[in-house]
Amino acid sequence: MNEITPIEFKDNKLILIDQRKLFDSEEFFVCDSIESVYFSIKEMVVRGAPAIGVTAGYGMYIKALSIKTADLDEFRIEMKKAAEYLDSSRPTAVNLSYATKRIMSVVNENWDEVGELKNALYKEAIAIHQEDIDANRKIGENMLSLLKNAKRVLTVCNAGILATTSYGTATSAMYLAKEQGKELIVYACETRPRLQGARLTAYELNKNGIDVTVITDGMVAHLMSKNMVDAVIVGCDRVASNGDTANKIGTKNISIIAKRYNIPMYIACPTSTIDMDIEDGSKIVIEQRDSVEVTHINGVRIVPPGVKVFNPSFDVTDNADITAIVTEKGIANPPYNVTLKIL
Repeated sequence: MNEITPIEFKDNKLILIDQRKLFDSEEFFVCDSIESVYFSIKEMVVRGAPAIGVTAGYGMYIKALSIKTADLDEFRIEMKKAAEYLDSSRPTAVNLSYATKRIMSVVNENWDEVGELKNALYKEAIAIHQEDIDANRKIGENMLSLLKNAKRVLTVCNAGILATTSYGTATSAMYLAKEQGKELIVYACETRPRLQGARLTAYELNKNGIDVTVITDGMVAHLMSKNMVDAVIVGCDRVASNGDTANKIGTKNISIIAKRYNIPMYIACPTSTIDMDIEDGSKIVIEQRDSVEVTHINGVRIVPPGVKVFNPSFDVTDNADITAIVTEKGIANPPYNVTLKIL
């Protein structure tokens, strides 16, 4: 696999591949303050729930380095403010708050001095990063056990290397299949309005020699009616305790159509994306984004001035329309309010 490195921490700086610029150019965005980390998440320099979580972990450490006080109580107050600040950047992806909570759990342990605590925070940020790499490969292994004779899969948005740190979640099975000599044919929905499927998924799969075809979002029913799709694999940004799943806008449409044509709908995610504190999908906060994402493409207006725009970034797929939720710890099948608890 021609590995893409979307996230690197070096010399106390976080180096991110700038996903706003792909695929036209491969540029990097350097974060050396919590404000630049916040910007990178909010403005989608980095995107994808696992990648956001890893970024947040490093962002909290960068903030820790900037705090000059030797008083542990003062240090904890500043770190709590930092966690709340980062959590506000994008509310739907639970991996963000998962990472800040992990960092804060270390902050709130008993320490003798601030320097010792800062070293522990660095180790925790590294651990969050490595766990993501390990989880992604395992998700792919578990997903392959379900695909069996499936050769043609459909995905939406980007739940690939660029949305994580390696292998991806939804794409992990695609990369592992190629490593094992079983190549999958992938249909990537373009994913309006930001075109993450056309720009990012197609970019990374093509770069790694995966057979990928981009389709418009409105073509899904046509493909499925023509028996051109064997399975759907998507990532997600949050899973409620009953299995309702928030993912990129349009995923709900795909799940309904897949059910109509008896095509399995698989969710690929690390267990850190499962929020057992949320009862169902109605409790998931759906991020509303700037109307310019819909009215313009690459700076060119495509919607008449004065026309109103509704731009939710995510929708919620009902648990009844999900065949299985595949994680690094195992595969959850319905009823999800039971099986998710035992992963």
